Amino acid sequence: MWKKLSLRTRLFLPMVAMTLLALGLGGVALQIVSPDQFEYENAQQSRSTKAVADALNAALAASSNPRQTLDAFERGLASGALAFRPAGAAANGFRPRIVANSVPDWFVGLLTIPELDAAYSITIGTEHVGNIVFTPDLSADIFEKWMGFLAIVSSGSALMLLAGLSAYFTAGAALRPLEQLGAGLTRMRGGNYDSMIPVAGPPEIRRSCQEANELASTLKRLSQDNRDLLRKIVSLQDDERRELAQELHDELGPLLFAIRANATALAEAATESNIEPGPSVQGIIEAAEALQQVNRRILEGLSPLYVQDLGLEQSIRTLLRNAQSQAPTLELRSRIDRRLNDIDGLLSQTTFRVIQEGITNVLRHAQAHTMDVDAAIAGEDVAIEISDDGIGFPTDSTFGRGLTGMRERVRALNGTFELLREKGRTLVRCRLPLEQTAAS
Repeated sequence: MWKKLSLRTRLFLPMVAMTLLALGLGGVALQIVSPDQFEYENAQQSRSTKAVADALNAALAASSNPRQTLDAFERGLASGALAFRPAGAAANGFRPRIVANSVPDWFVGLLTIPELDAAYSITIGTEHVGNIVFTPDLSADIFEKWMGFLAIVSSGSALMLLAGLSAYFTAGAALRPLEQLGAGLTRMRGGNYDSMIPVAGPPEIRRSCQEANELASTLKRLSQDNRDLLRKIVSLQDDERRELAQELHDELGPLLFAIRANATALAEAATESNIEPGPSVQGIIEAAEALQQVNRRILEGLSPLYVQDLGLEQSIRTLLRNAQSQAPTLELRSRIDRRLNDIDGLLSQTTFRVIQEGITNVLRHAQAHTMDVDAAIAGEDVAIEISDDGIGFPTDSTFGRGLTGMRERVRALNGTFELLREKGRTLVRCRLPLEQTAAS
């Protein structure tokens, strides 16, 4: 539960708990301290009452008519803390008076009020005629304690409010840089190293932001070095494939043509001599034709030489026609941008390779009925999308050699490559930047 709470809530809860605890301790303190305070505050009046009783007893002893003197004294008592209670009168009704209309009853009930009334005997001769009773009025004392309690609560609440506001703004000032730091780290994880993290907040957070910016700079440099290395590797691979294709074309091609031509000449010579050519001659011709087709397919896979001759757009259309001839039942739809002819070099080769590998995967593995191939210049990127309605791929499958090669080529040009399944179709999406490729 505590782990799910925000930082502000974690700061506020202890403050609220401490305030409630302080109020509870204040109530306990009132119950403990208030009896002594009440006794101390009314002790002087209790002693004055005793002095009045002693003086009255002395006056009654010296009076010739003590009963008349007692009646005059009783009539002269004003309503207040002192009262005369005749002998035999009921004891109830002489409790401390509390008249505090502005004080809540729960607060009065919270106080512990001791027995403060005091009775002093009045005698005429040897006859006990009554008592002078001290019944204090505690309204002022209780009101004073209520006002003190309100002052404590108000000051405590004001301090808690100030502390809460301080914690709120302090936490906000610390959280904003942390949120910016987290957003920056998320961008770094996605490969965006250009957006710098604002350096703000307390010194500890500022140092973390500076370290993160330095890390982004280092990762950017390493990423650029990695892309440069990948670009060199891809270029070297293309050069090697081009050289190998050239050697196969120049060396193996003429030999296969010669074998087929010689076998055809032997067959024609035998026919002219009225000799039936044997199955070996026909087998040589068929094998030579098969080798020529294999050699042509290998040359096409190693180096699409006609990309430079025909242009990228026409080369892709030739690739699509060859795919349609290999799978006549496959419904193939394509949208190829003519502006692709304006790009060349490594970007042109990579675009062709991505489409070639995507089509090859569909023909070999997808068992699809329809395939869509889109290639166009979208803004500052070359956008490629190949989709099919085939059987898809397992969720835990890893990239094979062809897909890995495509992804490495795309990374070398700082592009993006995705293989995903959406709405029953398998999609290969790729975007290759134009401007950065040209600058490289």
